Formats: sequence, C-alpha cells, structure tokens
Amino acid sequence: MSVQQQAALQEPVSLSTIFLVFLKVGAFTFGGGYAMLPIIQREVVTRRSWVDRALFVDIIVLAQSLPGAIALNSAIQIGMRLRGIPGALLAALGIIVPSVTVILALAAFFLPVFQDNIYLQGLFYGLRPAVVALIAAAVVGLGRDIFSHWKELALAAALLAAALLFKIHPIIILLAGGAAGLLLFKEKGE
Repeated sequence: MSVQQQAALQEPVSLSTIFLVFLKVGAFTFGGGYAMLPIIQREVVTRRSWVDRALFVDIIVLAQSLPGAIALNSAIQIGMRLRGIPGALLAALGIIVPSVTVILALAAFFLPVFQDNIYLQGLFYGLRPAVVALIAAAVVGLGRDIFSHWKELALAAALLAAALLFKIHPIIILLAGGAAGLLLFKEKGE
C-alpha cells in the first residue's frame, strides 16, 4: 500500500470533495457509464488513491452486476467505502446532477430550436465514435488489470463469443462467468 493510500485511509475524505470529484466526472464526460469509467479510474485510483486498481476492478464488476448505470453504481460503491451512506449519496448526486441538468436544458430550450441544425447533428455524429473510443479505452484498461492468466483471457473470449453469436442476455453471461470462475479460479481465492 502506498503512502498516499495509507494517508487516505487515516484521514477521511470530506463529503464536499466526494461530491465535487463526481460532479466533475459527470460534467466532463460524454457517452454515459462506460465512457465515464476511465475518468473515474483516473480520479479515484491514480490522482487521489482512494482505492487501488484491484479494488477498482472489483467495484466495476459489482457495479456491472447490479441494475442501473455502471458509472452511478461505481460512484455509489466508492462513496460508500469512503464515507458510508452520506458519501454514497453525495457521489451519486455528483455524478447525476450534470446529466439531469443537461437533459432538462435540452428538452426545455435547445431541442425544439436545434433539432434540425446540421452543425449540431454533425457534432453528435462526431461524438459517437469518440464515445466508442472511450468505452474501448475502458475495456483495454480494465483488461490489463484482469487478464493475468490465460484462463481469464480464454473465459472472456468464450463469453464474448457467446454474447455476440448467440445474443445471450447479459445476466446469463454474468451468471456463466461467475459459475466458470468458481470452477476455474477457486484456488486464487479472488
């Protein structure tokens, strides 16, 4: 454990800091939950050392397994670990306030005026590949932390193939991954 992580464990993170960090993530990330993961990771793992990389991956796994948006679920888990229920509530509020504000503003003011604007449409068409790139970056970053053995890579490839070829529901994929993990990785204790 690094010196920063030890200091972070000794001094509780202020509730206002939790709120502001997740407000920043929510305000400056386009593309939704998966696109937010690299930004959340940079803020809570790299910059602030609130959680380590392994715990962050576990949080992502748990967040993906729960109903709701992965970024929101992750923020709640991190806030809960830092400051309990108040931390979880403020992390959730921080991450959703920008989206709710933008959606309300678009619905009330901009959408009727700009829905046929070719420049705005061009902007959104350009943002789509950027969002895919951010999601791919999150996948690659998490993959580096997860794939330490050939079995993990093989399991991921098999589950990806099953999801793409047979269009299996995500819950079934998660359950299959969990069952395979019980069989393949019980000796790791992870």
